[in-house]
Amino acid sequence: MWNSIQIQLDKQKITVYRLSKMTGIPLTTIYNYKNDGKEPPFKNMCKIADALDVSLDVFRGGKEK
Repeated sequence: MWNSIQIQLDKQKITVYRLSKMTGIPLTTIYNYKNDGKEPPFKNMCKIADALDVSLDVFRGGKEK
C-alpha cells in the first residue's frame, strides 16, 4: 500500500511532512504506515487520496482520476 502512496508523493513532489499537514494525519502515524507496513484505515486513505487528488483505485492498482 505504501508503495502506491510513495509513487504519488514522488510524482507530485510532496513530502511526508506536507502530506501530514494536508491530511491532518499525525506525522508519526504516516511514518507507521511507511516504516511498519501498517495499513491505513479507510478514513485515512480517503484523506490521503483527497489530498493527492487521486482516486482510491490508485492505491489498489487502478487508474488515476
